Parts: sequence; C-alpha cells; structure tokens
Amino acid sequence: MLVTAKEMLLEAKQGKYAIGAFNVENMEMVMAVLAAAEAKNSPVIMQTTPGTIKYAGVDYYYANVAAAAARSKVPVVMHLDHGDSFDRAMAAYRAGYTSIMIDGSKLSLEENIALTKRVVDACHPGGVSVEGELGKVGGKEDDLDGGDDNPYTNPDEAKIFVEQTGVDYLAIGVGTAHGVYKGIPHVNTDLIATIRDLVDIPLVLHGTSGVPDDQVTTSVKNGICKVNYATDLRIAFTKGVKEFMAANPEAFDPKKYCKQGMAEVQKYVEQKIEVCGSANKA
Repeated sequence: MLVTAKEMLLEAKQGKYAIGAFNVENMEMVMAVLAAAEAKNSPVIMQTTPGTIKYAGVDYYYANVAAAAARSKVPVVMHLDHGDSFDRAMAAYRAGYTSIMIDGSKLSLEENIALTKRVVDACHPGGVSVEGELGKVGGKEDDLDGGDDNPYTNPDEAKIFVEQTGVDYLAIGVGTAHGVYKGIPHVNTDLIATIRDLVDIPLVLHGTSGVPDDQVTTSVKNGICKVNYATDLRIAFTKGVKEFMAANPEAFDPKKYCKQGMAEVQKYVEQKIEVCGSANKA
C-alpha cells in the first residue's frame, strides 16, 4: 500500500527505530527493495533524485513504485529526494508522490525557510508530507553537489526552521556526505541528540552509504528516524550484473543478469533494515 511518510516516521520516532529510505533507479531495484521489505515485514521508503527523474520522468518512477506498493501489504512511501526547486517538487506532487523533499540548504536561512514553507503550504492540503534540509550534506552524487565542506546544522537554527516552515521531518548536516567516502566517515551523533531535544519532528540522515553500521545504530538511538541509502544500492546492483556477465559472457537476456543484480540489492536492503530496527514494524 502506498502511504505518506509523516505517520510512518512519527511511529518510528515513538518506537525509537528508523525507516530505511532507498534510492531506486529502475524497475528491478524497485522489485528488489520491495522484496526485502516484505521479507523483513518492514515499512519502506523508495525515493528518486532529480538526476534520476531527468532520466525518465516522475510519471515513470511513480508508476513503478505505485504498482509495487499495490501488490504489497507492507507500507510503501514514494519520496522525492533532494527536490531542487519548487517546480520539481510540484511535478512530483502532481505525479502522486506521497512525500516531498525540498532542499534549500545552499540558500541563506531566510531564503531556505521561505522556499520550504512554500512547498509545505502547497503539499499539506493534499495530505503529502514534506522534508526540509538545514546544514549541508557534502559530496557528490547524481546531479547533487554538496561541496567539499561539511557544515553542521546549527541546533538553534533548526528550531527556528521547524517552527517557521511547518516541515514534517528534517535532514540535518552531521558529518555525512553523498557518494563514495575516501575514508571512514564519522557521524556527530551527539549533535543529533542535541537537535532532537530542540525540535519535535523526526530527523533524517543523508549520505549513509558507507557509514559503519554501529554509527547508524547510535544515530537512530539519538533521534534519527529516516536513513537514506543510495550509492551502495547502485554498487550492489552493478556488482550482481558484472558477476553474472563474467560467468556468462554470451548472455544477452536482461532478465537473467538483472536477476542477479536484484538479489544483491535485496540482500543489502534486508541487512540495512535490521540496522535501522524496522524489521517486523509493518
């Protein structure tokens, strides 16, 4: 079933666990993520970035996820990850996405508040929840470029931001980055707890691919309710395809090599569901 993220994340906040949010690039990844969620009886969030949407359009990706959700008994959210403009957010809203992120983190605090509130005011009447971002997640992924610096979210600004925008959940900068890490990342889990004590909405951790599981577990204990994974799913899918083709160089049927890619994605997602603590929470 396709649902909005607000209630799902509030339940996670109350239960002190998190929901895995997995970026999906094609039909096979949608199928694999759903299979993992069903195997673990877990709620799940599937999401697409602007770069992914440019490849095929919001209608294509929404249709894939909506079809998968209609077959499943576990709750599924269709989320726009890092919406980069009001127009992009509204395109996803009109297509049927049940959760929208508007990323104004590169703007000044005042400009970020104004843009985020505009999206909130447009989405809330339709029952669609909204994620904002304050602080910056560094690194590069798809068309996202967070820069090389990694400014942390200011807790006092987070309180003001939440109060003035009415946003439903908040992505915060705590030391993570998009893409592939060059070394071992170090999440500022104490900062997560500080922000949690100042705001009353669920918090979101971006750039989690490559973050050690123990840091993710501590982040969840300290207040993270949504954990984003993207790069590692691409790596897992590609790994499966490459392994199949290496063993079967004459193969030409996409169903066969994609099946092994799907198996790798499902295995990865099942493990991250356990890390987030959402198994058997559907």
